[in-house]
Amino acid sequence: MSLFQSIVLAIVEGLTEFLPVSSTGHMIIVSSLMGIASDSFTKTFTVAIQLGAILSVVVLYWKRFFVSLSFYYKLLVAFMPAAVFGLLFNDYIDALLERVEVVAVTLILGGIVFIFIDKIFKDTDEKENNEVTYAKALKIGFFQTIAMVPGVSRSAATIIGGMTQKLNKKTAAEFSFFLAVPTMFAATAYKLLQFYREGNSFGANEIILLLVGNVVAFIVAMFAIKSFISFLTRHGFKWFGYYRIIVGVLILILFFLDVELSVL
Repeated sequence: MSLFQSIVLAIVEGLTEFLPVSSTGHMIIVSSLMGIASDSFTKTFTVAIQLGAILSVVVLYWKRFFVSLSFYYKLLVAFMPAAVFGLLFNDYIDALLERVEVVAVTLILGGIVFIFIDKIFKDTDEKENNEVTYAKALKIGFFQTIAMVPGVSRSAATIIGGMTQKLNKKTAAEFSFFLAVPTMFAATAYKLLQFYREGNSFGANEIILLLVGNVVAFIVAMFAIKSFISFLTRHGFKWFGYYRIIVGVLILILFFLDVELSVL
């Protein structure tokens, strides 16, 4: 992986990690077009730079992380379903990660849902009770487990989960961002542990690429989060739905053209 390729992937990560469009699907396309999808370091890199994206949430919403312990307890409650399901079905999830067509199909199906989701939750607005209770946090956590299917999108699942609990789009999206911190941190730590258990290690060049990738992902994610909240509250999910369908179809085209694809 070159420095340029690491920057491109970091930009893609920062733009898509918190948007309901599946960062996995985008990584498939971009890394495959650059010819580095099957590289073992690429697979670790795309997970490790999530740390930069995580930090953007902490920086943007730092006051929320120092309000009360109940904030952390609610995040823990919401995080637990994914932690449990991840441990129980890890092998099955890994098997799905080898199915590029699964990513494409779930992107398309999710896109179709997004086209109609605003009408389904049209009564969810600022007048609703937007407090995230422990019960709501747990239910949102179960929605997050759906995102273990590649292409679903973690942010999409958790935002919709929040809306089913009568949270408005802004509150649901923000809680999705907060929940990403423990979830993505755990996923990154697990991936790095696997990397070292397999006897791999980072050289000086790889460390530089990881540092650059995290910095770029951090900066881009900050702008993406701010823009997403504004766009979502004004326009809803419809345009994200159309976009998901386009990306899903593109992946299927690449797949059937036998372009080398690898789910990261």
